[in-house]
Amino acid sequence: MCLQHYNIVPLPCRVADPDRKGKVERSVGHAKNTPLKGLRFESLEEAQTYLDHWETRWADTRIHGTTKRQVAAMFAEERPALQPLPLEPFRYYQYGERTVHLDGCVEIEAAYYSVPPGWIGRRVQVQWDAHQVRILSGESGQLLREHLRQARGRHRIQDQDRPKQTPLGTLQLLARADKLGSQVGALCRGIHRQDGEAAVRRILGVLSLAKKHGAATLEDACAAALEVRVYNHRFVRRYLERRPRLPLSLRQVDPLIRQLTLYRDFIESKTQQESET
Repeated sequence: MCLQHYNIVPLPCRVADPDRKGKVERSVGHAKNTPLKGLRFESLEEAQTYLDHWETRWADTRIHGTTKRQVAAMFAEERPALQPLPLEPFRYYQYGERTVHLDGCVEIEAAYYSVPPGWIGRRVQVQWDAHQVRILSGESGQLLREHLRQARGRHRIQDQDRPKQTPLGTLQLLARADKLGSQVGALCRGIHRQDGEAAVRRILGVLSLAKKHGAATLEDACAAALEVRVYNHRFVRRYLERRPRLPLSLRQVDPLIRQLTLYRDFIESKTQQESET
């Protein structure tokens, strides 16, 4: 790809002819051992200035040991055949493999990028640099999508990748939220209406809080979010983190466990009946 970018053709060295290969690599050692040996520079700019001066005053004016000609004169003959460099430098990508999430996106450095419909649950190859993200088929290497880089937490979803109807996986998530409680379900549906398919990860974040804090406590937190009309899983998480935690023995950890207030009311009613009799 690098050779194609610069429109050049490699010239392989002849097999079992080390002298030719040596001429190619010798220039690197020559630059290291001749102008730079024993020197230290405060910056790359200072080193580059020194090398430019050395090249003009000494390297270009010397007589080459093999050709017996001045280096600058040979370069002047070759210069007309050189092509101009491309306006855009060659991109060096980082590589990885990702599984397409329920929201139809892949995650790269905490940002999310859409993939064409039909790829949920499948593995894809990804390439990224500071400016672009490329998503390729893991089987054929075909380019599926190319996106501009996004900040952490942001989504980049192309219009043709947005589903025309709510996917089954999202409906199942919303059903799970309804089972945890009416307030949990209402909040998750509000998040979905607000954010679309990008809300899937946020709904999962809300549902995961039930394991840590219990369904009843999560129900109260979602009710607080709905009261102030904040459809955001971060609000619920922070609300729960700042709420005083009950002792482990009093904490509800399963939706089948009834509210403590129901037990209180039951005991009070029984006590009242006994006192009347």
